[in-house]
Amino acid sequence: MVTIKTPEEQKKMRVACRLAADVLDMIGEHVVPGVTTEELDRICHDYIVNVQQAIPANVNYRGFPKTICASVNHVVCHGIPSDKRLRAGDILNIDVTVIRDGFHGDTSRMYFVGKAPAHAQRLSETCHEAMWRGIEVVQAGVHLGDIGHAIQSYVEQQHFSVVREYCGHGIGRVYHEDPQVLHYGEAGTGIEVKSGMTFTVEPMINAGRRHVRLLPDGWTVITKDHSLSAQWEHTILVTDIGYEVLTLGARGRN
Repeated sequence: MVTIKTPEEQKKMRVACRLAADVLDMIGEHVVPGVTTEELDRICHDYIVNVQQAIPANVNYRGFPKTICASVNHVVCHGIPSDKRLRAGDILNIDVTVIRDGFHGDTSRMYFVGKAPAHAQRLSETCHEAMWRGIEVVQAGVHLGDIGHAIQSYVEQQHFSVVREYCGHGIGRVYHEDPQVLHYGEAGTGIEVKSGMTFTVEPMINAGRRHVRLLPDGWTVITKDHSLSAQWEHTILVTDIGYEVLTLGARGRN
């Protein structure tokens, strides 16, 4: 069921989403060659629990063992933090969800470990721009297919591919609720967007083909052809005059 958030619920969403954005602002300086994703996970967990006095939503969510999803290079999403050390030139997506007062804030960002190769930077920048092109379509009365179409058409113009198996989602008191927000599709299709809806826009794009594979751990998703993958994510509130991005970081349009 799609939930329409009351003004009071919208306030609580703003707080949870700001906390999630603060985690990603905080962790950036720690993403350096030689660090493990497990160390990054520990830093994020301690920050959420001890500094923010909030709840890390991912821990034990459907059995997921960690606070952040840490997806390196050809990992598309849901990478489990481990003791493997990051190397200069790696690209990393960190995805975090924070619960405060019963509401969820969900966001992810790409980070470069040292200096990333030019083709990896271009992939990340294209994904970031695609996310924003999807977000900028949002207003009451448009259809979800309009968002997916804006993302897909831009990504494919840049000769990258959009992952189909994973998508954005409604969010609020429930971590993943209706609607599903596809990052591909036809304009004018899908449900109509209404003021008070909150959902994520979180395209995953691959440098190679769009096909993915789930590893035996039941979580980690990789590109089938081992090409690089990138993802960016914001939580959006639909307003009477357009949209509000609830998970903006300190630098604004990140």
